[in-house]
Amino acid sequence: MNVQIKEKHLSIPIKMFSTNPTYTNPKPCKHLADYKLIHGLNGYNSLQKSLKTTPDGRTAMNRDQSKIPRCSFCSGYEGRMYFCLICSSVSCCSSSDSNHAFLHSQTENGHEIAVDMDRAELFCCVCCDQVYDPDFDKSVMIKQILEMPRNNNGMDLSKEKSIKRRKLVSKVISDSKISKELVLRMDRGSKSCFPWGLRGLNNLGNTCFMNSVLQALLHAPPLRNYFLSDRHDRETCRKISSDRLCLSCDFDAIFSAVFSGDRTPYSPAQFLYSWWQHSANLASYEQQDAHEFFISMLDRIHEKEEQVRRPNKDDGDCFCIAHRVFAGLLRSDVTCTTCGFTSTTYDPCVDISLDLEPSNGSSTEVADKSNKLSQNISTLLGCLDLFTRPERLGSDQKLHCEHCQERRDSLKQMSIRRLPLVLCLHIKRFEHSPIRKMSRKIDRHLQFPFSLDMAPYLSSSILRNRFGNRIFTFEGDESDMSTDFELFAVVTHSGILESGHYVTYLRLRNQWYKCDDAWITHVSEHTVRASQGYLMYYVQKMLYYKASEEMNCLLMSPRGDPFLPTAECC
Repeated sequence: MNVQIKEKHLSIPIKMFSTNPTYTNPKPCKHLADYKLIHGLNGYNSLQKSLKTTPDGRTAMNRDQSKIPRCSFCSGYEGRMYFCLICSSVSCCSSSDSNHAFLHSQTENGHEIAVDMDRAELFCCVCCDQVYDPDFDKSVMIKQILEMPRNNNGMDLSKEKSIKRRKLVSKVISDSKISKELVLRMDRGSKSCFPWGLRGLNNLGNTCFMNSVLQALLHAPPLRNYFLSDRHDRETCRKISSDRLCLSCDFDAIFSAVFSGDRTPYSPAQFLYSWWQHSANLASYEQQDAHEFFISMLDRIHEKEEQVRRPNKDDGDCFCIAHRVFAGLLRSDVTCTTCGFTSTTYDPCVDISLDLEPSNGSSTEVADKSNKLSQNISTLLGCLDLFTRPERLGSDQKLHCEHCQERRDSLKQMSIRRLPLVLCLHIKRFEHSPIRKMSRKIDRHLQFPFSLDMAPYLSSSILRNRFGNRIFTFEGDESDMSTDFELFAVVTHSGILESGHYVTYLRLRNQWYKCDDAWITHVSEHTVRASQGYLMYYVQKMLYYKASEEMNCLLMSPRGDPFLPTAECC
């Protein structure tokens, strides 16, 4: 047995984590490895009695409510507080210039590893970074299990329900492929205050960028329906692929775990490891960009599915799940300002990157405070207008005109030729200047609608505005294209460029929920609108409203296509 329960003290000493032979955990930092070599798991076991788990699954250091923890160096109480696993002293890290946690590790030899008191997560004071250790993760989860409510016989109530479910499942499941469908049906009776499939994801060491994007993708209706209907078969994938690491398989495993009915926070460690193997340049415990992770993840899924699928012979379109859900088509028109000749190109895309609107008014100081406030606000519709507005190319960007047969000044205008099922809008909040050799974050507030009509930004609309009613038809009629979208997820970034934090707001059953790593909380629309949107995920309105509110009805057509609604669907 790896776990021994001491009933008197309600603490559980744990043995070293035994790894799965098919999966290698990411290597910890050197300081954490040195700490475990000297102290083993004694610090983790002793820390269990100091942990407190709230009903929503959030774990933190338990402290006297009448006392505010203060830094042993400056007596401050703002910012993150870290509890040393060796001497139990508390130190702060309010900013990079005031890092007393690092100072403590320098003044006390061997005191490098601490615990974030608010999040109950390991922190290396020397690396100034969160670190992940499955042994610590197990210790926290065991504490959560101990604090679950129990029945008169001492059995965990959630475990009692789980045993009843397993007994029922064992009688009727003979084929693993129907297990997910049975889980869907049985979960209708769930008494949780959260919608089905809403589960926290543990931070594995500065992985909020990954958790925030995963939460959005887990609740994208077409993507969710694809994986929950077993369209990606892990067993078949392993047989036909020589690569033992498959991001789609690991993503499918996350879907199974999140929609299993278990509400305890889930650790996507194997997914992180697989992503690291496929994206070696991003493999580290450092904070990464959520947008880069989103693009990288879709690329890896596409590459793997391309190995086993044949592209459409007629038009070469890709039918991997990543492109079926997110792929759209952009149109670029470059017009010569001398002769009017227009060159048109089409580029596939899985997201649209939008610049924030420039501040209105002159650069001189405005006395009126309301004007100052309005200048610091952008709108999503204004960003889309800016994206599709004609842009005069600079003298260093002159293009060769096929009609004039020389380089000419020109105008460039973007438009959307084909909309995807799920539209990802990336707001450019991080500005990089190669001339000044500096980067900064743009904190301008963005107003965005929950319902979005993309018709004004289609190529047909842009061309009609440019040429008037003289043009009536275009190649490939867009009249049957759905242009109404509903917002279902917002990935936000708070803090500064060097050290920030990502969270996701999810819209389920027309209610908003904040997904902050392992913690899920209900929030108001006002909270969502006040957030700094970074990635905005919109889904076609038809799919949004056709998705069952109880999420137990897959959008399956008679042909087995999860993207087409049927009359049987709620």
